[in-house]
Amino acid sequence: MAEPIDDYFTETISAMSAPRRKPGQDEPVRDGSSLTVRVCLALFDVALGSRHLDLAARQLRSQGKGYYTIGSSGHEGNAAVAAALRPTDPALLHYRSGAFYLARAALVEGREALRDVLLGFVAATDEPIAGGRHKVFGRYDLHIIPQTSTIASHLPRAVGVAFSIARAKKLGVACAWPEDAVTVCSFGDASVNHSTAVGAINAALHAAYQGVPMPLLFVCEDNGIGISVPTPRGWIERAYGERDGLAYFAADGSDVAATFDAATAAADWVRTRRRPAFLHVRTVRLMGHAGSDYEPAYRRPDEIVAEYDRDPVLCTAKLLVDIGVLTPTDVLDHYEAKRANVIELANQISELPQLDSAHAVMEPLRTTDDDIRGAVPESLVASVKSAETDAPMTVATAINRALHDILDRYPEAMIFGEDVARKGGVYGVTRGLLSATSSARVFDTLLDEQSILGLALGAGVSGLLPIPEIQYLAYFHNAADQIRGEAATLQFFSNRQYRNPMVVRVAAYGYQKGFGGHFHNDNSIAAMRDIPGVVIASPARPDDAAAMLHTCAAAAREAGAVCLFLEPIALYHTRDLYDDNDGGWLASYPESGVAVGRARTYGEGTDLTILTFGNGLRMSLRVARRLAALDIGVRVVDLRWLAPLPVEDMLYEAGVSGRVLIVDETRETGGVGEGVLAALVKHGFVGPLGRVAGNDSFIPLGDAALHVLLSEETVEAAAIKLVGSGT
Repeated sequence: MAEPIDDYFTETISAMSAPRRKPGQDEPVRDGSSLTVRVCLALFDVALGSRHLDLAARQLRSQGKGYYTIGSSGHEGNAAVAAALRPTDPALLHYRSGAFYLARAALVEGREALRDVLLGFVAATDEPIAGGRHKVFGRYDLHIIPQTSTIASHLPRAVGVAFSIARAKKLGVACAWPEDAVTVCSFGDASVNHSTAVGAINAALHAAYQGVPMPLLFVCEDNGIGISVPTPRGWIERAYGERDGLAYFAADGSDVAATFDAATAAADWVRTRRRPAFLHVRTVRLMGHAGSDYEPAYRRPDEIVAEYDRDPVLCTAKLLVDIGVLTPTDVLDHYEAKRANVIELANQISELPQLDSAHAVMEPLRTTDDDIRGAVPESLVASVKSAETDAPMTVATAINRALHDILDRYPEAMIFGEDVARKGGVYGVTRGLLSATSSARVFDTLLDEQSILGLALGAGVSGLLPIPEIQYLAYFHNAADQIRGEAATLQFFSNRQYRNPMVVRVAAYGYQKGFGGHFHNDNSIAAMRDIPGVVIASPARPDDAAAMLHTCAAAAREAGAVCLFLEPIALYHTRDLYDDNDGGWLASYPESGVAVGRARTYGEGTDLTILTFGNGLRMSLRVARRLAALDIGVRVVDLRWLAPLPVEDMLYEAGVSGRVLIVDETRETGGVGEGVLAALVKHGFVGPLGRVAGNDSFIPLGDAALHVLLSEETVEAAAIKLVGSGT
């Protein structure tokens, strides 16, 4: 079915007449503009390509061959933004930035950008960035980092990329981008109101206010409507036009010359001053939100038609005709030639293979997982052993020592978060790191978990090794999408061309003797466990904490792993196991790493196998000693890794006794134990099974917490019952 905007373009141009004068290729298209005729023609060609891609997407969908119809029509002015930048400037693009992608590709020879986008429409495996997993604007050799965001969740990463350009130079390590690069990040007027976008812009200004280089160009493509909800007229300018510390540039996106001039000025400002700027491009949305969107349901027909004259493709064509560069016939010939080119390409790619199995879909995850499992540092001990190496350590001390060693081993490593530097962490875990290194490598951030994780996202993709700290597990949840929607998806949707190495340290779990209530005692990690491809480490013992932290750092650096490192707060400074002053929870610094997905077993009992982790390990070991007095032999297995679970070790240890009790300090619903139980059953374990877990409750303040958290008494009673039940 023909689109009205398509017919309107043809009719309007056909009615025009051309002036006689024909300007030279290097003349400006108008007085006072830096846009030459030559560049304008190139941008017009890009705009035509973008428009016909949108039309082809709808045609492919109508034929049952395409899967994506959210177009860039009305936003083609963003091609001028691409032309104002360099092809080596990292770009994180809005889903309507199709013309930007084509224009960036046009700056680099040998790139078939039209074909790239069409391959994405049909989810073909030949698509160069996602390999058929999604339609994204991204390409590694064009420095376009693929984004799947529709709600501006890519803005925190953009802040991190901009931050990392100067920080990598300061650390003397290689960066993925040139020293004078500008990071560009585009988004819509509706998503700019999302808390993620507001927080990211605030974080950029917060950094720049302190003199931290922040070469970041925010590009708001303002079409005045979010699906069906209008953006208040003048809101974007009101919100960001006079923001202290944020240079503001604006242009009518239908005017290619004005957009190019504003984008050039904005890019030059950011490149020379290394400070953030906001480019407000007023656009128009044509052909609705997507092919499935029935726009007349929420907009009057006259409102829709009134915007046809603001079509940037039409406006650029009229400009070229008015100044005598092209005749109306030339324009229509170009228009139809581009249509034919795109249709021919669409016909060629519409029958290409798509991902045809779960194995094919999950290949980036599987390959990453294989690499992660092999990333075990051979030795953790320096060539000259210090007296501290053999001294018994607490969990907190072991983590601190491991962080020192990781900073020594990896010059690109950075440790950051709330209170981690001067204070040394709320629990003293990062104490002394700042004085041992520098504020370039260990530093405090603003109090915003989205920004902390976004900084890590940008640093990882830029060539650094970020180790951010989330101060409490409960604080992770308000920023979880930075891991779920951004970090974990990057390797998947870039077919491992881009990687996002990071080790996120999280102070976790409960049992803080009543302190803090549910914000400081949180025993839910369900939001983490269902994210494909992430590594979740949960050490309990000091030696494991150090060894596993080294392994996570190696897995991040070597395999691009996204690691979540859960540190049990209640065990940070624990020294004893069974009796006061027995030192049973202290351990010497380990000499080697721990392979991802391998458990650790305590005891050789054959009557019962306890599978546990975190605080559950200490409880289970104490219970096991009491059960030994009842002549019940128990082996306690510390899972250590909650993703991937140590299934092989679980099955072996379960088979030794034939009875399994799962001791799970997380909640009964959605807790880790559910996954452990399912894995045992899936792999054929048929012996008696029991599970104890925390209650489905938030954790209250004071001693009331003991009523909903798992207890040793509960573990002991369940163990005796399970053993007494027979086989």
